[in-house]
Amino acid sequence: MSLTEGAPADPVLVEIVAGTLAAIEKEVETSIGRTSRSPMIRDAHDFRAGIHDRQLRKLTGRSYSALVHPVVRDHPVATMHPGDVFFHNDVYLSEGGIGHLPDLCVTVPVFADVDGAPAVVAFVQAFGHHDDIGGAVPGSMPSAATSVFEEGLMVPPIKLWDRGVRNEAALAIMTRNSRMPDSLAADLDAECSACLAGARRLGELFDRYGVAAVEACFDAILDASTEVYRREVLSRIPDGTYVWEDYAEHDGVEPPKLHRQRITLTMDSTRETPLVIDFTGTGPQAKGPINHCGDYADGNFLKKWLAPILRNLAETPERMAQLDVNEGVVPLIEMRFPEKGTLLTPVFPAPTNARTFVILRLLGVLAGVLAKATGGRMPADQETIRYTGVYGTDSDGQPYLMREVLGGGSGGRWYADGEDTIHVVPDSRNLPTEFTESRFPLRVERLGLALDSGGPGRHRGGCGYEKHVRVLRDAHFMSIADRSILSCWGVNGGRAGRPFQVTVDPGGPDEHDVDALADAEPLPAGTVVRIRTTGGGGWGDPLERPVEEVLRDVAWRKVSVAGARDDYGVVVLDDGTCDEATTDALRAELRSARTGDEPFFDRGPGYALLSGGAASNEFDVL
Repeated sequence: MSLTEGAPADPVLVEIVAGTLAAIEKEVETSIGRTSRSPMIRDAHDFRAGIHDRQLRKLTGRSYSALVHPVVRDHPVATMHPGDVFFHNDVYLSEGGIGHLPDLCVTVPVFADVDGAPAVVAFVQAFGHHDDIGGAVPGSMPSAATSVFEEGLMVPPIKLWDRGVRNEAALAIMTRNSRMPDSLAADLDAECSACLAGARRLGELFDRYGVAAVEACFDAILDASTEVYRREVLSRIPDGTYVWEDYAEHDGVEPPKLHRQRITLTMDSTRETPLVIDFTGTGPQAKGPINHCGDYADGNFLKKWLAPILRNLAETPERMAQLDVNEGVVPLIEMRFPEKGTLLTPVFPAPTNARTFVILRLLGVLAGVLAKATGGRMPADQETIRYTGVYGTDSDGQPYLMREVLGGGSGGRWYADGEDTIHVVPDSRNLPTEFTESRFPLRVERLGLALDSGGPGRHRGGCGYEKHVRVLRDAHFMSIADRSILSCWGVNGGRAGRPFQVTVDPGGPDEHDVDALADAEPLPAGTVVRIRTTGGGGWGDPLERPVEEVLRDVAWRKVSVAGARDDYGVVVLDDGTCDEATTDALRAELRSARTGDEPFFDRGPGYALLSGGAASNEFDVL
């Protein structure tokens, strides 16, 4: 299966190469998961691997990854050697691939024989969210930061290993700046070793089939992806221009307000690059840490970050699950950014540690504008990531940090309910209770679904978590979360889901809610914290939801008896059955009370608090 220069790739070899790439990526991630140390990496699995060719194109498509661009910018390929490992976490020097400083990225070049000498032919990369890299607060995510200098240690692309020898001085600097030096060192070692092993595996593929043959397969894989998205996905968007916007609700510094993110989407099927995503109209750079550096490398990272939303346009859910997101989507999308100084084009040293508020919202804005373009054939909104944590000292006097990335409910879809407690990072999860209680002075007293959190609809939004944690020693609670005022929106008659909420001492004399952006909420020993994460928005008219599905939701404790009545017009009797006559009358009454001019999107009651009383805006109607 060797290849003459310029000849087409052998189709059988293309399948072999594609399968090998997927296997190597999985092996790298499995190795990191089994050999790392921190809860965030080992247990929550908040990390990703990616494989890129020497043209810096992302070949694997199971998940998003960082970029190789900043590494080759600062370290030309000609200066690289086998055994080198490059490291960076500098947000502004990452070309948009790193969003905040706790995301540490390692990159390993892959070598193969080219014209009798070893040459770089690909890259294996991993990046993950680490416990602590310095900064003003434990966890390196200060909610009130006004400068990136408050957020931790910034490292531009450096050579962390040189021909197999670790740069001990650089490691010493990084671990010295971390409150969790042992876990940081162990996690970095795990990531470097896994990527080096992945590079060896990929090198074996080149050695077996030859560089020309394998690279021809790379081209074929990406070309096929481009063609599939053009033919099966983008063809479902009618030509035209569509506008929608959504908002983050606070930045940790100023009082809550609408931090606008707008997309003007233009589809022109006659163009080679048919889809234009224009962010003009996005709000000004925030004083607090919710900014994201998106306008680098022509938006390369954002194109691949947003592209999974496009998969919802596939003909069937089964087909959607088959579609990877690799560099093949990049030629189909043109991105246009506003001038410097916006949420997506911040000026150094604007803080960025809570940039999830912006990039997660962009997923929803793209889904919303596509819903307008397709008459609602997109899921309702979801907000499936937020950081919560408890920190203090244990019984041995040692500092600890229990940081968790909790998921939430996804939006209802045109064909099905949303999923419960999902996470935007594939394979990520909440921390196991047994692990939490054995390692930290904490007790998990409840972990289940948050009742009534999913947005009502013909297809209900998925439910969020409800988690109760009791601290056994004096401690502090921290939270980096959005959607505590604004809800996940419903679409096409569906209603918004319930927002995020943290309550200290629920039901007790000191009961109070904690702001969603908090660094150091004091928790005396014995205090319980209740965390309720967001529910996804609903899709379609909730009064059209079959009664038996509502009764099932009540039996499964996803919807309360009161929620069944108020949201779905279903009257549930004490034995769990339906009072059919009363239900029919109630549903008729609820329908007759409608004005007939409801907007296509339901933003929930929190929007009016920040909009000056308006329930919707000009973009919420078709």
